[in-house]
Amino acid sequence: MYDIAISVAACLRAGTQVDVAWAVETRGFSARDHTEALMITPGGGRVGSVMSGSLNERLAELAGAESRGRLVDLRVGEVDALVAGLACGGDARCLILPATELPVALWERLDRREPVCLVTRLDGTDVVETSVYGPETIDEAGEDARTLFRQATSGTAVAGDAVITVWRPIPKLVIIGRGAIAEALVAAAGLLGWNTQTMTDADEAATVLAELSALDNAVVISHDAEIAGRALMAVLSGGAGYVGALGSRRTQEARARWLAEHGVTELDRIHGPAGLDIGASTPGEIAVSILAEALAVRSGTEAVPLGSRPGPIHASALEAK
Repeated sequence: MYDIAISVAACLRAGTQVDVAWAVETRGFSARDHTEALMITPGGGRVGSVMSGSLNERLAELAGAESRGRLVDLRVGEVDALVAGLACGGDARCLILPATELPVALWERLDRREPVCLVTRLDGTDVVETSVYGPETIDEAGEDARTLFRQATSGTAVAGDAVITVWRPIPKLVIIGRGAIAEALVAAAGLLGWNTQTMTDADEAATVLAELSALDNAVVISHDAEIAGRALMAVLSGGAGYVGALGSRRTQEARARWLAEHGVTELDRIHGPAGLDIGASTPGEIAVSILAEALAVRSGTEAVPLGSRPGPIHASALEAK
């Protein structure tokens, strides 16, 4: 849903009819992306996808109905699944409704890449109303919604006459530079489910880095003073939650001089040399130490052995989410 939020909001501001659809239950499929959603406009315009695009055509045919929205059951055959790149076909229950029936606050939260919980009330298969909740209001949403939200992943559930949808943005990791450590970072971030991007072009990287949010991460590996300096200057101008810079203390000092010469002296957000002190030496170990530091920074948690924590082991992490 995050991928279509800006486009949907633009259509709403322009007064353009737009419908939104997403899967809430599936049977038979090996896996699915719970953040997928499809935006549909009159004339066949589409942004996004449902079940890797295998249901886009069917949902587009159902869009524009004179209703507040409804729950529909659709099937993906083996051929359509193969074309869409799915391992197998299956059945999907989807919500499809006019974007005007969704709270305005939803699009604002999605644009800020915040975690959200949507509770859609049904009368049979017809949508009656939809409410949106965030971390600060989730306690008002009911026990089923609170339980799903606190799992800290995107997901859906049908509970009685309500469909509960939780969307959580996927963190990004932008790596500036190439090599064995960059490759190890991509592999390690994949285990966390993060989206990764490796870049070496300073101009292209600057645009991407400046747009990162508090959920996102940037790691500068390049030892080229110009590339590294411009990358750090760009990321510090934005809102990235973690900024790591690899290299020796001499390299860190050279980058700091470059930044000072270009008017950047507030360097407190840079973690360099990047990573926690876990005795890392191989590219894989270094990657793990960097991502561990990024996780600790994001959660505001001091990196100490779990055994030294009093009380429930994971309590603070759950409360932070």
